[in-house]
Amino acid sequence: MSDTIFHKILRAEIPSAKIYENEFIYSFMDAFPQSQGHALIIAKEGGKNLLEMNDRALSEIILFSKKLATAQWNVFQPDGIKVMQFNGAAAGQTVFYYHMHLIPVWNNQKQQPHHEKAVEMTILQAQANKLAAALNH
Repeated sequence: MSDTIFHKILRAEIPSAKIYENEFIYSFMDAFPQSQGHALIIAKEGGKNLLEMNDRALSEIILFSKKLATAQWNVFQPDGIKVMQFNGAAAGQTVFYYHMHLIPVWNNQKQQPHHEKAVEMTILQAQANKLAAALNH
């Protein structure tokens, strides 16, 4: 296994606020969120980008993104949700491990730049717990 931050999260070398996990995917809160409720979905066996992903893992991510976005909508009541994924440095990819961002947005709230400020794990875990509970309803 390589050594991106996502590899380290999957190996539990770096803590994460888990939302959901199955044999193909792992979802957790972004530690440097652009807004409240900013979540990530990764494949357990991922490629560097969309072009390298196996179809099964990719389909699991896409199907789960709909469920997670619905949970975000119900829990955080945003005005919208950005679903973002980058392929290659020129497109803005900074971690070369396929991942999808789901970012709640509000009309009256400016988004934080990514990587600007880490949020305490207790806050992230509380958000993850709310999303996990919403997924089970």
